[in-house]
Parts: sequence; structure tokens; C-alpha cells
Amino acid sequence: MGYTAVHADWGRLDASRGDLGCGRAWADVHRVKGLVLTCPECRGRVFARVSHYSVRHFYHQVRPENCELANESPEHHLLKLELAMAARAAGWRAELEVSNEARTWRADAMVFDEHGRPFMALEAQLSPLTPDEARMRTDRYAQDGVAVCWVALEDRPWERIVPSLRVRLPRLRGESWTVWHGMARYTWAPRTLKAKAKWVHITCTLGEAVQWILEKRVHAFTGPNGTVRWTTPPYEQLAIVRARMEAEAETAKRAADAQQRRKETEQRAEERRRLAQQRARERKAEVQRLKPFFEQTGLDAMAWQVFTQMVRSASGKAIQYGTPGPRLRRRAARLRPTEVGERRVPAVRCGLSQSRSARRMAQGPDDPGAQPDLALTHPGRRPHTAEGSGAGPGHRPQQLRTRHPAPSLHAPVRHIGRSG
Repeated sequence: MGYTAVHADWGRLDASRGDLGCGRAWADVHRVKGLVLTCPECRGRVFARVSHYSVRHFYHQVRPENCELANESPEHHLLKLELAMAARAAGWRAELEVSNEARTWRADAMVFDEHGRPFMALEAQLSPLTPDEARMRTDRYAQDGVAVCWVALEDRPWERIVPSLRVRLPRLRGESWTVWHGMARYTWAPRTLKAKAKWVHITCTLGEAVQWILEKRVHAFTGPNGTVRWTTPPYEQLAIVRARMEAEAETAKRAADAQQRRKETEQRAEERRRLAQQRARERKAEVQRLKPFFEQTGLDAMAWQVFTQMVRSASGKAIQYGTPGPRLRRRAARLRPTEVGERRVPAVRCGLSQSRSARRMAQGPDDPGAQPDLALTHPGRRPHTAEGSGAGPGHRPQQLRTRHPAPSLHAPVRHIGRSG
């Protein structure tokens, strides 16, 4: 059932108005034989009658399935009538079931300004509606310069993203419809960031809410989180001040965090530079300590550094330089020629045999017959030791071999063997 009908000569009829909106009386359409009235939605024939709630309306003799007006629930029917009556009681012209010329929207109750232009649609929305559909229909009204207020009886998923009110049905005859969600005030005391701030919904009659909206005493305010509420300008400004303070505090916190991260990054970089400098000094001191060894053997210092790094990586053990103590095992190294005549890095064997090591320890480091701490043999030349050529004439230092030849500087490193 609906509140409007169309007559061929009288035009549009509104059952909620005393003169039907066309200067005719209800008796001219109620129970009049031969009178042809049509539905503005489906163009089907309708008839005038009064419900058991004493509400005048038009009904279809045969309800069509594709007509929204004919399939409205009683609650929807009563709510949109209450919206139109509230707007009229506030002094505004309001009509029911109004569509635009393009028929892209149809308002349950449309309010007109003093120039006769529609400016506020009051929508009773009781059937299911998705948030996207609610936003899309709101945008359609906005394209024609019409604002909208959605009214529901229950909590709906779309009511926080579009201007809306939640109302209660009257419990007793003669009671008013009550708004209990959608109209809100902002509480914040004292006005500091540490103090809690929140929106508190107020309770009022539907007539008061519609009057405040039409008189623009309340506005649809969208908060920082996207929630839309009806509130007054002072509460709106208070919420904006709070949001601005929170944004400034968040910006300051982010700047402080960024400064702290930069400081920590600089400290880590400084620590890396300090460690790199320390390692460079250690390498320089190491090269300086082994300088006599490099001079006697003719071994390049950079090649020696590459070799020692390979030994550390392959064996997982540290390399000690200098004159070892009596308990430290000796190490020997040598260079081996390849097929093309290039030199490979020295190979290392960790430790001598037990008898040979004990014998050398008994001889002492100053014994001419003692073996050197580190001996290198170059192809085509006499071997030299890290301690100098202290051996007698004709003495040849023992070359300690690995199980596997050492890899070339130009070849992939696979393994450095270890024996003993």
C-alpha cells in the first residue's frame, strides 16, 4: 500500500494531506465507483481505503510483485508517514513518495524549501541494505542537490557511513517516535590529550530531530574514523580541535621516533667504522710484524692475507704468528707451481709427528738443527724461513704437505686439507 495515487484530471493525490494535495476531499476518492486511480510506481489500478489504525492510503486490488509501494511493511508505511508529518509540523512542505524526472531516486518523504525546490529527503529504510548501496543512493541524491537522512529501527551496517537516525516505535497509542541513536554530543573534559573524549548519543523525539535537521541546527559531521553523526557546530568544532591535537601529537611522536632511529643508525655506522678501523690497524700491525718474513720469502703481503683468510674459512681455526712456545705445534707452508707456471697460495699442515715435535722441543729454538716455525719453498730458489736462514750449509727444511693441494687464487675454493 502507498499514500499517493494519480488521477487523470486531478493529478497527483496524497492521502496524508487534508485536501489530497490537489484541492479534493477524501470523500471524492473513498468508495467511489468507477473512479480510476493509478499507482505512481507501477501504473497499476489502486483504490482508496482507511486502515484499522485510521490511516488513509491507497491499495492494489491485486498486489504486484514488482511494485515497491505495494510491498512495503506496515512499519515502513507508518514511519515514512511520521517523517512527513514531523517535517510539516516544523513548518516545511513535505510530500510522500516523490521521484525525480529521471527516476533515479524516490524519496519516502521529500522536504521542499521556500522556493519549492527539494532539499532534504527523509528515507525510512527497514529492509536490508549494504553500505555500498547506501553510499551510492546518497550520492544520487547529492547529484541533484538533495541531502538525505536515513532512518532505521535497528542497528544497520550502513548507519555509520551515511547520515542516519535510529528510532523506536511508540509503545502506546499517542506516544511519540523516539530517536535514541544518531544525535550525539561530544564530551571532553578537561581539554587535554590525557583526558578521554567520546561521543554520547542523546535521546529526543523524532519530531525534534527532524526540526533540528531542517533548521540546520545540527549537521551531519564525519569524524576522523569515518563515522557520521548528527551534532551541533560547537561539538563539531570541539571534535576538530581534539583531532588536530591528536594529529600534532602523533606527528611529534613520529618525528621523535625517526630521530631516534637516525641516531641509532648513526651509532651503528660509527661502531662499524670503529671496528673497521680497528681491523685495519690490526692488519697493518700484522703485516708490519711479518714484514721480515715477506722480505726473506719474497711472498706478497696481499697474497698472504688471502691465504690466511681461506685457511680460517676452511678450518674454522685461528692462525697464530710469531715464534711459538714449546707447546705450540709448528706449521709449514709452501708454494706449488701449476701446469701453466703460475703459483698457488701456500698449503698448510697442522702439526708434526709426536716424536719429531718432541725432538724439536728438546733441541730448543736456538739449536741450529731445529726446524723453522714457518718455511716456504719457492720453485727455483732456496727456501727461507720466518726466523731467517739459521740452518747450516746444505740443510734443507722439511716440507710439510697437505692431503689435498691448496686451491689457486683464480679457482673456486673447495677445501684446504688437514693432516696430522
